[in-house]
Amino acid sequence: MSDFQIAESKTFEKVKTKLDPKLYDKIKKIVYPQLRENPSFGTNIKKLKGDLDGYYRYRIGDYRLFYLIEEQKILVVIVDMKHRQSAYK
Repeated sequence: MSDFQIAESKTFEKVKTKLDPKLYDKIKKIVYPQLRENPSFGTNIKKLKGDLDGYYRYRIGDYRLFYLIEEQKILVVIVDMKHRQSAYK
């Protein structure tokens, strides 16, 4: 199986500018390699249900990274990131 490519949405691009640089560095060095290898399974990964069906959530400490998997394009689209207290509101 080929490794997935990572794409960041415009929404996430805006959020990224406000993040602590250390947190974004952790995302690039730890989270993205895991998502490239297997974006649908892992200890911090959860497939969402209901209104968010089709989306996945990756837990990073107090933050949640939301993404979609486009299997045909071998692509993971990072959609948004929120603090856990406001992630589902």
